[in-house]
Amino acid sequence: MAFDADEEILQDFLVEAGEILEKLSEQLVDLEQHPDDSDLLNAIFRGFHTVKGGAGFLQLEALVNCCHSAENVFDILRNHKRKVDSELMDVVLEALDNVNAMFEQVRNHEELTPAPDELIARLDALAQPEGERAPAAATQPEHGESEPAEDGGDITDDEFEQLLDALQDEKSEETPLASGAGSAAGDQESSGDDEITDDEFEALLDQLHGKGQFAGAPEGEEETVSKEEKPAAKSESGSDDLITDDEFEKLLDDLHGKGGSPTAGGEPSASGQPSAPKEPAKPKAEASKPEKSKPADKPETKGAAAPAMPAREHAPAAETTVRVDTKRLDDIMNMVGELVLVRNRLQRLGNESEDEHMHKAVSNLDVVTTDLQSAVMQTRMQPIKKVFGRFPRVVRDLARNLKKEVNLVMHGEDTDLDKNLVEALSDPLVHLVRNSVDHGIEAPEVREKAGKPRQGTVTLSAEQEGDHILLFIEDDGAGMDPEVLRRKAVEKGIYDQDAADRLTNSECFNLIFAAGFSTKDQISDVSGRGVGMDVVKTKIGQLNGQLSIESELGKGSRIVIKVPLTLAIMPTLMIMLGDQSFALPLVNVVEIFHLDLTKTNIVDGRECIVVREKVFPLFHIKRWLVRGGASQEVPENAHVVIVAMGTKQVGFVVDQLVGQEEVVIKPLGRALQGTPGMAGATITGDGRIALIIDVPSLLQHYG
Repeated sequence: MAFDADEEILQDFLVEAGEILEKLSEQLVDLEQHPDDSDLLNAIFRGFHTVKGGAGFLQLEALVNCCHSAENVFDILRNHKRKVDSELMDVVLEALDNVNAMFEQVRNHEELTPAPDELIARLDALAQPEGERAPAAATQPEHGESEPAEDGGDITDDEFEQLLDALQDEKSEETPLASGAGSAAGDQESSGDDEITDDEFEALLDQLHGKGQFAGAPEGEEETVSKEEKPAAKSESGSDDLITDDEFEKLLDDLHGKGGSPTAGGEPSASGQPSAPKEPAKPKAEASKPEKSKPADKPETKGAAAPAMPAREHAPAAETTVRVDTKRLDDIMNMVGELVLVRNRLQRLGNESEDEHMHKAVSNLDVVTTDLQSAVMQTRMQPIKKVFGRFPRVVRDLARNLKKEVNLVMHGEDTDLDKNLVEALSDPLVHLVRNSVDHGIEAPEVREKAGKPRQGTVTLSAEQEGDHILLFIEDDGAGMDPEVLRRKAVEKGIYDQDAADRLTNSECFNLIFAAGFSTKDQISDVSGRGVGMDVVKTKIGQLNGQLSIESELGKGSRIVIKVPLTLAIMPTLMIMLGDQSFALPLVNVVEIFHLDLTKTNIVDGRECIVVREKVFPLFHIKRWLVRGGASQEVPENAHVVIVAMGTKQVGFVVDQLVGQEEVVIKPLGRALQGTPGMAGATITGDGRIALIIDVPSLLQHYG
């Protein structure tokens, strides 16, 4: 391993290869659905080839070998010598898993664990044409089948390796030196080193043009070369060690067929065949002049100088991106948060002042601060595709394991949200998608009997709604039966029979998020222990998000997740309990109204109110959060804030409504950490400290 290489080069490799490997996982699953997509085959081939090249530069031999074997498979596939099938994709995806594992070891500066020999052998077997044992020269693509060089005039590393292999087989019996060069090239390839020595390159030219044309004339014959021939020969070759454009075109012609080179332009090759009769050398003056480009219908004579390379039409674009450590972005975000607090304070002071200039200055500061906050938040935004990209592979592997046919559809992959949220949502979404495939989608035979297509569909979508992101996980499977869920809840002791019978269908669906709750009778390596969905609910709650479920028996289910765009700055409703300020996250607030508290009802021993024929439990949170609040008399009139947690809604009685305010969440001190019902603290516009209420935790502890 070469971790002593320049750290900057290593980091560049990690960034580039990491992006390629993320795409490869999605591209491979897509290829299984579209096996004849040549663009996709070429893209996957280039992906493995690029990772192999970077790993070879860093001398990561184990990574090079695995990528090289996978690359060979896709070379055969893109040349239409083998078809894509599920068994082949199983092997290639296993190879990608090994590449990803080694990539993580490189990231952590650990010793690489090579891919198993059995896997490499299976890849090598798949790299042979279907139904036959291909000779070594079979790797050379036919004219018209090889991929054109992307740069327009450059030969790719892969094409050069194929040229070496082809020449090795054609010339091995004619020239001992050629055989040595070919074997050296083979050794280079097997070791992952793409470089060729000067001697090997000269041997390659000798095979192509005849021995001695570029290494200089033999000593005994040097005197017989005429004075006119020497300059001409020197002009033809350019120098003893350099290869001219004409000779390079000839190399490409050998690989692609006559005129097949991307730069050939339909003209005959500038260099004639070695067996063609030689014409007299040009005089010195004429040979040294660069010739003008000839029309395509006029053949060029042997030894003509190559036309000058055209100048670049466009100057290389200046670099427009810069890599920034996320910690620095976090620090900037924290400073913007402090600026927001100062802005809030100045706004409060400005409202109390009658100075017109003060009002204008505060108004300008408000605009600038809002724009700055938005701009800094954009730097932290990432498309949710970062999360979605892993699901095609998850669904594909799980469906094969469960013998089901499942199609994954994704929408809204370009929806942006905070980087921290992208990372935090990954595990909950994996649980929900796996649950849809395992519990939701039925076996193909069952679907056919129900009049459905054999293949089920799981839809994953995202969209922005105001300052929140909505995520949907839908399936067209069996749906959920509320009666089964009620029975399970009674069996597990979560509810007694009377309470279970009173549950609405929506409340029954939410039972799947209870700890230890599962409808599976048999435990498998996929599900059945009831520890997945409660983790999902806890995680979404920590993100100040909400979960809701809709389901119809026989038609399918839909889970909706609502999370804020960012966790750094939170819109809240400021309330007063006594003389203390508290902040309610606006995401939980449904509605606010003024209520005559003498018109409440008692249901199951709990105080409730009826609003528009809906019953809401009522909680006097002042009794929980303010010292001495429990002993105070209940006022006849008060403000009630209806808050929601998933599908459950309750009413909080508060003394005073201050208004909406954006706050920066500050963690509680060590002495207050873990206080039930508190998510953190903030500084209000009037300079006081306000505690931010964690609604689910508050109700779980006190209610």
